[in-house]
Amino acid sequence: MWFNRLNLKIARIHLFSKKKQTVIASLGVTFGIAMFVLMISVMTGVNKLLEDTQLTSTPHVRIYRDVGHERPTLLSLYNSGDTNWNLVHHQKPKDEPLNLRNGLLIARSLEKNPAVLGVSPQVSSQVFFNYGPAQLSGMLVGVDMEKEDRLYNVRSKVKSGSLEALVSSNDGILMGKGLADKMQVKAGDKVTVTTPKGDVVLLRVVGTFQMGIGAIDNVRCYTSLQTVQKILQQNTRYITDIHVKLLDLNKSTPLAREWQDRFGYRAEDWETANATILVSFTIRNIMTGVVVMTLLVVAGFGIYNIMNMTVYDKMKDIAIMKATGFESKDIIGVFISQAAFIGLMGAVVGLCIGYILSYLVSRVPFDGGEFLSVDHFPVNFDPKFYVFGIVFGVVTTILAGYFPSRKASKVDPVEILRG
Repeated sequence: MWFNRLNLKIARIHLFSKKKQTVIASLGVTFGIAMFVLMISVMTGVNKLLEDTQLTSTPHVRIYRDVGHERPTLLSLYNSGDTNWNLVHHQKPKDEPLNLRNGLLIARSLEKNPAVLGVSPQVSSQVFFNYGPAQLSGMLVGVDMEKEDRLYNVRSKVKSGSLEALVSSNDGILMGKGLADKMQVKAGDKVTVTTPKGDVVLLRVVGTFQMGIGAIDNVRCYTSLQTVQKILQQNTRYITDIHVKLLDLNKSTPLAREWQDRFGYRAEDWETANATILVSFTIRNIMTGVVVMTLLVVAGFGIYNIMNMTVYDKMKDIAIMKATGFESKDIIGVFISQAAFIGLMGAVVGLCIGYILSYLVSRVPFDGGEFLSVDHFPVNFDPKFYVFGIVFGVVTTILAGYFPSRKASKVDPVEILRG
């Protein structure tokens, strides 16, 4: 047995007879673990903020009518093979309707699917907001606010006004904060909107919201389904988009294919819609892994060097122990016990220091500007980082103590005593 009462007693004597050396060895573990916790908490915190910000404002599946590019030509319809035709290139689409036929029925059907968390039928239209002589491009989105709030938690992102004011108003809009700031409007003000067909309508601002993404906050405005349908001069069955949130977003791709075949409309999953962003997420995660692994490797070699010097300083003690009848396994057990104590003490202190540093960083004010809705620097306090840190510190220190002690246990004590 490596561990017995006598070996543990000798290990304790070694540790406390040279307290300064023990503290220095523990500090090597402490700073390695502390820097690991700080780095991984900050880097994963930033990555998680960006991912959550993007996903919270994006549907898992979006169903809409895509403007088709494959349509039969006159040549393909009437060419009998015995007539010369002049082929027209770059065929332009005709005035195709953008609405989903039976869109409300499709939405109700999706709501019954057990894999679906929520469904929001929408009517969206590109519009222009008249700001003096200038026209600012925007997107007017008519929604059932109760369903939209369930998908995107809009209520928590309202900066002024309220959702209730939008629901009770026939001509109200909830503007993105970026667009509202550009137009210098606030709740209660009225704005003039020009539709794609040139119609001009007057709407009243009931509040502002901020998703944390500039591409949304600078363009999107919410209003009721009935308001947009009225502006576009359409009936109450007119629906252009259906946004779907799933219980498991990893099922979005197969479900999108299934619904596209079933309903005959384009069903775009969130991975396809955000392919470029997902690549950046992957690159950041790889960089985080590389940095963390490099830090752990450097810390591991530092711990090994410290434990190696500790064993080297005890070579005379090892020779005396072997000369008095201790076996190699006893020598290994003594130094593994020391290494385990140093690793455990250093790892615990390192975790505490890492947590304190991470907390201080999380309190640092951070201005995300128009692109990120965040007040302080994002830090991820995931418990698994701390579990991994203490396991890494103890295991690495034990291994760092095992290999030099195993080598030292095979040395002839006579040679050491003579030297």
